[in-house]
Amino acid sequence: MEADGNQPHTLTHAHVRTHIDPQASFIMHSKELISHDEYQKSADWLKSQTKHRPQVAIICGSGLGILADALKCQDSFPYADIPGFPQSTVQGHAGRLVFGELKGKTCVCMQGRFHMYEGHSLCKTTFPVRVFKLLGVETLIVTNAAGSLADGLRPGDIMIIKDHVNFPGLVGLNPLNGPNDDKFGPRFPAMSGCYDKGLRALAMEIAKQMGVANLTQEGVYAMVGGPTFESIAEARLLHRLGVDAVVTSHLTPCAPLHAWCHHFPGMSTAPEVVIATHCGLRVFGLSLITNKVVKSYEDPESVDHQGVLEVGRQRSHTLQQLVTELVARMEINNNNNISTSRNNTL
Repeated sequence: MEADGNQPHTLTHAHVRTHIDPQASFIMHSKELISHDEYQKSADWLKSQTKHRPQVAIICGSGLGILADALKCQDSFPYADIPGFPQSTVQGHAGRLVFGELKGKTCVCMQGRFHMYEGHSLCKTTFPVRVFKLLGVETLIVTNAAGSLADGLRPGDIMIIKDHVNFPGLVGLNPLNGPNDDKFGPRFPAMSGCYDKGLRALAMEIAKQMGVANLTQEGVYAMVGGPTFESIAEARLLHRLGVDAVVTSHLTPCAPLHAWCHHFPGMSTAPEVVIATHCGLRVFGLSLITNKVVKSYEDPESVDHQGVLEVGRQRSHTLQQLVTELVARMEINNNNNISTSRNNTL
């Protein structure tokens, strides 16, 4: 380097200069701020269109899209009709909110979600969660399809999420970047215990009563940005860090909206949970394990999209039954402790 320090370093094997601005990605996800009034406008429009006042919101992942079809007295709204709502950039992913009754609870199901890899800012990908809060939702259920890193998780298993590793968040890509909206929550929310322990215990109890306890266990979920799948080195790193499952699914629908495969990716699960926790919502999450993540250079296998879809089809009824019973047995009363009454049978 020259004495004035204004010339670039000489390139060596240990020091490679790039032209990538390290702030570019951060700026993209920080520059778009959404006012409280914009969230309120979406919530007020929905309230004017339906008499339902949901207590539970369900973000439908793989195998759970059909849950919305089970709601009674439905009202449904395409995202394109809702003021301020993001629009999916994936062809065929029109998306909709479905309101209705499930086991005596008023619910709203979100069919189709938004992702950072589509070009959305994180405040846009999580926009619906704050709208749910303004609608009166107390509990958020998030679901996704994921690949297994843990040796004890097999395709077809159900992982109840006990914690997450939010890799984008660790490098500054957080949906709470920017001025804090005190009307929703505190500037520095704690993420420890964001997945409700009582709901996790109740879900395990229900799984035992359903006879699928051997397919169900708790684990740690990792969010990566996508849309690429993990390299072998990345998979090994995640495994060594204690991650049990990582999202591997971002498939497109295979039919028109009314007959979707209902296979929606979960690469926005962690930001959704961050915003829900900031809002004071109680959170329950689960991942359907659809494949094993390749961790060996000698392993010739790769992600088989048809195989992933098949696992989703095989487990759809089980997932729907588990979540339906969970909704039926949880208490809704300002986030008080849930009921674990053994008098309810499946």
